[in-house]
Amino acid sequence: MGKEDFSNNLEILKGEDESLLGFLKAKFPMFHNSNFFYRDLQYGLRSFLEKKDIIINYNDADELAHSISKYFEEKGIFIKINNLTWKVYYPQFTTTEPGDPF
Repeated sequence: MGKEDFSNNLEILKGEDESLLGFLKAKFPMFHNSNFFYRDLQYGLRSFLEKKDIIINYNDADELAHSISKYFEEKGIFIKINNLTWKVYYPQFTTTEPGDPF
């Protein structure tokens, strides 16, 4: 992926951040105050972009995951625990009932 494609894809993700978060929540266990993992973010980004007919490889997903995670950290949605894990701070994803959400 060229620098221009990377920038375009990153802008798509940033511009649709709420939609992206909803997509990730539907695909992976992602709740307010839960942990979220880097690998889930990578695969989630690939799937999200594939739905838009944008195919990226593993390395591109890695670069995008790194950049979008920094964006979510700046917005206060991801709170970094370590290099591979964040705590999700997104009150819209609060569960109403304890236990298995499925």
